[in-house]
Amino acid sequence: MAASTVPRPAATLVLLRTAQSGSEVFMLQRTRGAVFLGGAYVFPGGSLDDADARIARRVVGLSDAQASARLGIESGGLAYWVAAVRECFEEAGILLALDENQHPIEASRVAALDRFRAPLNAGELSFGEFLESERLLVPARDIAYFGHWITAPGRPRRFDTRFFLALAPQGQAGSHDNSETIHNAWVRPAEALEREQRGEMELVFATKHTLAGLARFARPAEALAHAMALEVETNRACWAQGRDGPRLFRRADPQYFEIHWSDPAETGETSYDLIPGVPKRLDRLVTRLIAPNPGFMTGPGTNSYLVGENELAVIDPGPPIAEHVDALLAEGKGRIRWIVCTHTHRDHSPAAAALKAATGAEVIGRPAPAHEGQDHQFAPERVPAHGERLRFPGFTLRAIHTPGHASNHLCYLLEETRALFTGDHVMQGSTVVINPPDGDMRAYLSSLELLLEEDLAILAPGHGYLIGAPHREVRRLIAHRLAREAKLELALSSASEATLEELLPFVYDDVPAKVHAVAARSLQAHLEKLVAEGRARSSAGRYAIGRR
Repeated sequence: MAASTVPRPAATLVLLRTAQSGSEVFMLQRTRGAVFLGGAYVFPGGSLDDADARIARRVVGLSDAQASARLGIESGGLAYWVAAVRECFEEAGILLALDENQHPIEASRVAALDRFRAPLNAGELSFGEFLESERLLVPARDIAYFGHWITAPGRPRRFDTRFFLALAPQGQAGSHDNSETIHNAWVRPAEALEREQRGEMELVFATKHTLAGLARFARPAEALAHAMALEVETNRACWAQGRDGPRLFRRADPQYFEIHWSDPAETGETSYDLIPGVPKRLDRLVTRLIAPNPGFMTGPGTNSYLVGENELAVIDPGPPIAEHVDALLAEGKGRIRWIVCTHTHRDHSPAAAALKAATGAEVIGRPAPAHEGQDHQFAPERVPAHGERLRFPGFTLRAIHTPGHASNHLCYLLEETRALFTGDHVMQGSTVVINPPDGDMRAYLSSLELLLEEDLAILAPGHGYLIGAPHREVRRLIAHRLAREAKLELALSSASEATLEELLPFVYDDVPAKVHAVAARSLQAHLEKLVAEGRARSSAGRYAIGRR
């Protein structure tokens, strides 16, 4: 793929109104000859003008600093609100504006202002001049920022578009301009999606995603309240190569964040495959090698990471499989000086012995606890304390003690890039098993909370792809565990007492029965947590609700 075109800043305004059929959204159909999204139904919007940033004095309810903070940029954020309102008036004839007393303007006055649309579109009149001459204000406080979409590489035109949501002004029906747009419609979000399925409306992915989100709300005011409180995610589709040829990935795909991390220039040449034995360069300091031990508990296999430039540390050497050790040695090219382990489960640390014998590298980690399933042959020469910085030539790893999955579990923060090697504390694609007695659910949740205090850019797990939006993912895991715990308390409240086996099908009714044997381990950990907190009691293998 050629060098990626720089996306142009743009803004889109989604308008909702209440109708007899329910909540409706305003849409325009672009002319079929348009270079960008020809024939598609879209929301009003377009590129920012340089002048949009100079209209701050005609905006009320939001400062540029507040707008910029909401968008996650240093300055100039208010221009996006202005552009959204301007484009909506130019394209659709719907004007979100207040008079100088900050009262909404009447629909009849907007109809009279329609004559300004042509000179605005032709560039003969600036939006700022229009607002000044008509003594109008932009009500930014009533417009919610709720989406961020960046056009995928490979298109001749790309836009970095911020989506905004507002309630349609009373009495303004809107229209198309018979130039860039050829049709307009007020339509229920669910109906638009149904019409797209029938081939009656062409919708691009971002539009469909937005409509699906809006369809969840019965009333426009509910959607607006949700949008006002929303933590907005950036959606930046990306290309990568693999066994199935070039493919486009979106935020919901597990490969998405790894592709962006390993291909920041958007060349589309990075790989989306997880192939044991094939090194993948993730960034300037990190290369991943996957061990050939795929399975139900290990996913594609255990991830081993080679970290550094001239002298290398191997994080989690993996199981003692000769071909994996050979692959690490081949990729290390005589530069492996340290072997660092997150914990001593048998798919993570046992290859340390063979790698040590071949390289003489220093082994770093915490000794195995005296429980089954541990690598009791693991012999660390250095045992990091919580918060200790391991300083190596060209990079630093900070050890973070994260018990829960294992009592000796450590995560390591690569301070140069803010990548956190999570071992099995956070896994991609599944939740980790908490297996008592060494596994502890109370400790696990506390360890997850601990990560929320760290400045993290990416998570490098022991299995699967890199994980983006680290704090969001950690909060999701905490919420998931607490929701499971709430189901357990509900099940205990519904019975005088019950065994773990009796509780299992109720608490894990949303997972296949074939995984219940594994789920039972985490259920035991949940029960022990509730007992320790006085929220449940146990006797002879039976559990009952306790007093808080």
